[in-house]
Amino acid sequence: AGYLNACAARSREFRTRHGAGDRLVLSFHGLPQDSVARGDPYAAQCRDAAARIARLLELPDDRWLLTFQSRFGPREWLAPYTDAALRQLAAQGVASVDVFCPGFAADCLETMDEIATEARAAFLSGGGRAFRYIPALNRHPAHVSALADLVARRAG
Repeated sequence: AGYLNACAARSREFRTRHGAGDRLVLSFHGLPQDSVARGDPYAAQCRDAAARIARLLELPDDRWLLTFQSRFGPREWLAPYTDAALRQLAAQGVASVDVFCPGFAADCLETMDEIATEARAAFLSGGGRAFRYIPALNRHPAHVSALADLVARRAG
């Protein structure tokens, strides 16, 4: 709960400061579909986390979208794919998106290159007008507090 609250706080603060896009895209790292078919709970956990973050932000279902990034190789991966979903949103006339990656506690090459650069290009080249990447939690106070609470509960 602390982590999800921190994700919601980060997203809320960013969208308040920079304006809220037409859609909030919550992009998680992908996983091969056959892993899910063998019983891996990851996809369900991502769906649950995204829905809980959207509820914390009081977003109606038509204002947010769950996607998956970072697929490679010939296998089918969890969908919808972030880049394809962003192109589709742009084609549908969605002018602006905010993208947040709740599965990443800190910004890294994957979030900064694949999302903040490549996904941005996919959306804008598809006709979108404004793409805003919401930075990962990094050292956000709500993240630090959630981690401290977790350690205190486990150590005590």
